Amino acid sequence: MPSPLHDTLNMLFRHRPQFAVEMLRDHLGVDVPGGLPVQVASNDLNDRPSVDLRPDVVITVGPRHSPLHAIVVEIQQREEPGKLQALPRYAAALWLQLACPITVLMVCPKARTAKWAATPIRTSLPGYTLTCQVIGPDQIPVVTDAAEAAAHPELAALSVMAHGEQPPVMEAFVAALRRLPDEYAPQYYEYAYRLATQAARQVMERIMETTTWPVYSPFARQHYGKGLEVGRAEGREEGREEGRRRGRAEGEARAVLTILEARRIPVSESDRAFIRACTDLGLLDQWVRRAATATSSADLFAEPRESDQYDE
Repeated sequence: MPSPLHDTLNMLFRHRPQFAVEMLRDHLGVDVPGGLPVQVASNDLNDRPSVDLRPDVVITVGPRHSPLHAIVVEIQQREEPGKLQALPRYAAALWLQLACPITVLMVCPKARTAKWAATPIRTSLPGYTLTCQVIGPDQIPVVTDAAEAAAHPELAALSVMAHGEQPPVMEAFVAALRRLPDEYAPQYYEYAYRLATQAARQVMERIMETTTWPVYSPFARQHYGKGLEVGRAEGREEGREEGRRRGRAEGEARAVLTILEARRIPVSESDRAFIRACTDLGLLDQWVRRAATATSSADLFAEPRESDQYDE
């Protein structure tokens, strides 16, 4: 069963696939074509003999039906010898489907796992050795500038995961939330809260105790709920509105899954978790409409959103 940390990292890349391109190009020096549409693609891969292969996220760069580059994103929390055998097959199966360059991007919260994942993987096919691109704590920058955190909220969330025990990192992230649109700030707060270590969450909570913040995280809802009882009427109304919004989102997510189930379209556990965790009502409404005609769960996510203000 995937962990909350695994699912949250998965959601970061599914929510904004351009983030994978930025991490490869800007932080690992991989030559990925620029100025092209970037979208989540189907992660249903298979080879011969027919074996289902399901990497965490598949992202294509360029036209949807004839991409110029494809990225397999895998979230890896610990060393798994068996996974090293699967990764070259992921890349090969996707290459057979798309006939374009394939990059395997491993995201590893622990430095030891990142070092393990960076080891070249030799296969029984002569000449085929896969070397993954790896993002571990050492490759994640320490983001301490609020403007940078607001401009790159996914990167800031990763910085919280890797370096959140440093107060300047958490201060920059929390300050950046005020600069994000209201519909995005709660979602990125939840991402960071789920990714943070227990010690980093304590830093986050200390910062919140000294400042007036909207009610975003489970801690915030509990902590500020008590304070609101003694006089924060305005904050209490914000909390109620947040609850109503979350209730609507949960209902929309259930509708998406119900439609897919009724149409007998299989949904992977990672896709199911991603749909249930979404709080963007506009996006959920779009998924409900797409579920009525989709041929696979990937069709829900295949097209990028019309306006993504964080894209370059």
